[in-house]
Amino acid sequence: MGRNRAAWTTVVALVAATSGVAAVPAAATTTTTTQTADCPTGWGSPAKTRSAATVEPVTNIRTGRHACFDRMVVDVPGAGTSGLGYSVRYVSRLHQDGSGKHIPVGGGAVLEIRVNAPAYDPATGKPTYPVRAGQHLKGVDLTGYRTFTDARFAGSFEGDTQIGLGVRARLPFRVSVATDRVVIDVAHNWTGAR
Repeated sequence: MGRNRAAWTTVVALVAATSGVAAVPAAATTTTTTQTADCPTGWGSPAKTRSAATVEPVTNIRTGRHACFDRMVVDVPGAGTSGLGYSVRYVSRLHQDGSGKHIPVGGGAVLEIRVNAPAYDPATGKPTYPVRAGQHLKGVDLTGYRTFTDARFAGSFEGDTQIGLGVRARLPFRVSVATDRVVIDVAHNWTGAR
């Protein structure tokens, strides 16, 4: 009988504990979940432009990977923000300004990036971004990028610098200006999911 009484006491204690939890209103319970923020959406893929120009030269082009997008930055030291203009659009093929020569760019889609700044010193004509048209961007390695597949220098003609950016597909992008640079972000997808 001692064993049965101990078992019965345990069952009663469990029922009491369970009913105590069940008696707590659902609104009073708290759950902690870790949610990851969705990526921004609504950028779209139509051409984006900003009318401004500078004689300050392009000195560097660099890229970076982010959780929601891949980024390209065109550095134009001394240009500030008011003088930086650009035109960024999807093209079926990249053609070099002046010559019209086709420059092959790998990827499912090609963004033509024009920054309204020369890649040479206007006083001397000496290149400030010493890469020939058609070559890969200096120091840019796109290994491991989710969106960027290729990046080619197309040249600098009449004060504009032209770049071909190969991307996985025609994805949404945004363009912004910060002090001394133009920033191009291309989303990893259309849905805003990470």
